Amino acid sequence: MSDGSVYPDLPRVAVGAVVVHDDRVLLVRRGKAPARGLWAIPGGSVRLGESLRQAAEREILEETGLTIRAGDPMLTFESIHRDDDGRVRFHYVIVDLAAEYLAGEVQPADDASDARWFSWAEVAAEPEMGPATRALIRRLFLESM
Repeated sequence: MSDGSVYPDLPRVAVGAVVVHDDRVLLVRRGKAPARGLWAIPGGSVRLGESLRQAAEREILEETGLTIRAGDPMLTFESIHRDDDGRVRFHYVIVDLAAEYLAGEVQPADDASDARWFSWAEVAAEPEMGPATRALIRRLFLESM
């Protein structure tokens, strides 16, 4: 990759959007490393000069075809992946923002191999999901009950 995301010299800033609509949360199946094959909060890298909210709105449109309004941060965490020699292969600082669904039909695109709405029961039963994603969604559904 030429964008500096693999074996970076600095951490990369990324953003996710936690979009809930009709008691379901929007998730994408990652099509690229480091989380290839896992269901996750949709999002991606923040571009130079772009606010977190602008990045979230752009990324969700690119990955899913949905128009959203990004809100306040809900969770900030790091994702660090090392290779077999201990070198940092990926290092992201990720800020997940609350987001409001505005319009559109889910159509996976860009680096998402799939995208769809999940109920809590579907999230709880899905084995291909990272622990940080599952914990955030669990907290989200518990707070809304």
